[in-house]
Amino acid sequence: MSLFKLSPLEITLKKGKEKIAGITAYDYNMARLAESAGLDFILIGDSASMVVLGHPDTYPITLEEMLIFCQAVSRGAPNTLRIGDMPFLSYQVSIESALLNAGRFIKEGRCHAVKVEGGIEVVEIVSALVKAGIPVLAHIGVTPQRSLDIGGLKARGKDLETAKELLDSALALESAGAFAIVLECVPAEISRLITQRLKIPTIGIGAGPYTDGQILVFHDVVGLFPEMRPKFVKNYIDGFKIFEEALKTYQKEVKEGLFPEEKHSFKVDPQILEALSRDD
Repeated sequence: MSLFKLSPLEITLKKGKEKIAGITAYDYNMARLAESAGLDFILIGDSASMVVLGHPDTYPITLEEMLIFCQAVSRGAPNTLRIGDMPFLSYQVSIESALLNAGRFIKEGRCHAVKVEGGIEVVEIVSALVKAGIPVLAHIGVTPQRSLDIGGLKARGKDLETAKELLDSALALESAGAFAIVLECVPAEISRLITQRLKIPTIGIGAGPYTDGQILVFHDVVGLFPEMRPKFVKNYIDGFKIFEEALKTYQKEVKEGLFPEEKHSFKVDPQILEALSRDD
């Protein structure tokens, strides 16, 4: 019996039985909410580079920063499967460094698996990690860590060449031992074809309804970035407006002397006040 709700193997076994619902989250409170809501897994994504740290892309975030986010999520969701996203250059340099860095996600970040971006070019790395006992979630399609190489964050698989490349990569990553594969910004019918060909689950983000599961970023689900909403994102609440209104109300009440009220204040024994007054 696993120490957490679902293991990577149990995620694999969900294929064809029930849809898998994942969320990308970065801190203690997001993790608490995700676990309370019953999400199947939490990805601590390198998208924290943009969403939390304010960078324009995922390249700047460091392994040390990722480990801090992973530790926070592990404290907030101790019973949920947690997957650490390996940042740029933490696994591409060599198999040895990939093993050491992935091990840090397990040992220090308290993750149960890692995510690696790339297709055929990372198969050897994925295989080595799996052989070392580190479960791997693969990631193909739009891969932000390769955006400089692939010409940005445009949908992949819309032509025969890239569609075949995605299918070949998915099959190779499955053979290498990945327990599931994220398909990002892939045409729905190509995602369906890949999903049908694989024995492991596909997790879609902008990949249509035919994948075995879905993942979105916490901030997108709760509507914290209304000015930046990709086509594939659904805001379930207007969180930015809700939080903004709360802050505006707080600011107004402070300015008008309405907050804090007596019920928000601490009391002191009147005898202490009397004694202090006599000292004056």
